[in-house]
Amino acid sequence: MRYLTAVFCLVLMLGCSSSKEETIPQSSALKAGESVELTNVYGGKITIKRVEGGLVQEGGEDKVLVFDIFGTFCEPCKKEAGALMNLQLKYISNMTLIGLSYFEDVDEKYIIENFAKPYNAHYFIAKNSPANKALADTITEDIKYKSLISLPFKVVLKDGKYQNITDIWEGKTDNKYYIGAVSTAVVEKDLERILKE
Repeated sequence: MRYLTAVFCLVLMLGCSSSKEETIPQSSALKAGESVELTNVYGGKITIKRVEGGLVQEGGEDKVLVFDIFGTFCEPCKKEAGALMNLQLKYISNMTLIGLSYFEDVDEKYIIENFAKPYNAHYFIAKNSPANKALADTITEDIKYKSLISLPFKVVLKDGKYQNITDIWEGKTDNKYYIGAVSTAVVEKDLERILKE
């Protein structure tokens, strides 16, 4: 029995050590000056440029940039999609909302049919691509977010800098991200403050 246990442990150790190197996710964070072009599920394009410590939209540098990392399977993401669309429409001249999905391997047709149409999410939702992961990695490294991203996950940038936004759990306004379901009223209040600063 001890022999069998020893062999089993050896197999586990060898298996873990050889596959561990292959499965460790490598960061694809953008370096200063690099850009990625995003194509939305309907074919529009936006270029996001890496600047020192943050990100800007090329040609829309004066706009507040909101990244929403979501999943089509995520119930809170579905519930807030329509409210986010209304927010995008209300602040169309001051804000760009970009939805990023990279936790699932779905094409644009699936996103349109299972998320955008049924939940009125007609803001800029980027097609799945390596750029989505690069942006998510850049964001989490920039704000020093060390945990696994929980959905939905949002950050707000102005002039290429991450903005302080409300921590919905403690009510403080010195957080760099929203996590989970967040009231549109909270997001709009933060957005109004950011636009005035």
